[in-house]
Amino acid sequence: MATDRYEVIIYWSDDDSAYVAEVPELPGCIAHGDTRQTALDGTGEAMGLWLDTAREFGDTRS
Repeated sequence: MATDRYEVIIYWSDDDSAYVAEVPELPGCIAHGDTRQTALDGTGEAMGLWLDTAREFGDTRS
């Protein structure tokens, strides 16, 4: 799966009162959750949508 190739950084956000999972190589690709695992689980869908949109616009990262 193409989403397995990307680094995910997870941290607590006081502003959001949630864990945030960011994918640095995919600008704006972020998920959040009440737990680290929930935030991480959300990145799979977020990355899929990000990559699908990028392909539509000719980006070849995936």
